[in-house]
Amino acid sequence: MSIVTYNNRSIANISAIPGAAKSLTHIKTLTASSSSTLSFVDGSDDVVLDSTYPIYLFKFVNMHPASDSNFTFQGSTNTGSSYGVTITTTSFSAYNYETYTGAGAAGVGYDGGAEDLAQSTDFQRLYQISNSNDASLSGELFLFNPSSTTFVKHFIATTNRNNDADGTGSQFARAGYNAGYFNTTSAVDAMQFKMSSGNIDVGTIKLYGLKDS
Repeated sequence: MSIVTYNNRSIANISAIPGAAKSLTHIKTLTASSSSTLSFVDGSDDVVLDSTYPIYLFKFVNMHPASDSNFTFQGSTNTGSSYGVTITTTSFSAYNYETYTGAGAAGVGYDGGAEDLAQSTDFQRLYQISNSNDASLSGELFLFNPSSTTFVKHFIATTNRNNDADGTGSQFARAGYNAGYFNTTSAVDAMQFKMSSGNIDVGTIKLYGLKDS
């Protein structure tokens, strides 16, 4: 078993790295600049999204829309020729306002209708983001065994965003939790991210592969 040892809290003196850390391999980083989409396509532009790794991890860093919009994603089974795999999901969120303390200032609940999908080929929403100067969304999405030709393709997304006041005079933090599956036994070999309307003004998405051991 690998053990991390520290000497005077210096990174230079770390003698071993835990196995979990070694199993995470950076594959590709895409950075938005007034971009309509950000797409990760297996075999294109150094992207790997196949049987090389059993689990893939996307990290979202400060996704900011050009206009108030929902951050969304979809998969492809034809290396990005089209995005519209059948999805079923469930979603819930928790929120808390910065300064507003009245009714509904904090809560947790199921998000039906817009954030969950049932046998839909729509893009999956990961919550709305304001285009206020300091507003953004960050988080991560795990995609499990996308190359399987036996099972559906499970995914789990966790995000957090700060957003406008909704008439309360206070911004709020909202943590969102989305889980579901691409209902296909075909390999999912591409993933696309975009806003439901308008461009991704700025933001970074990083793709990693997780090894078996």
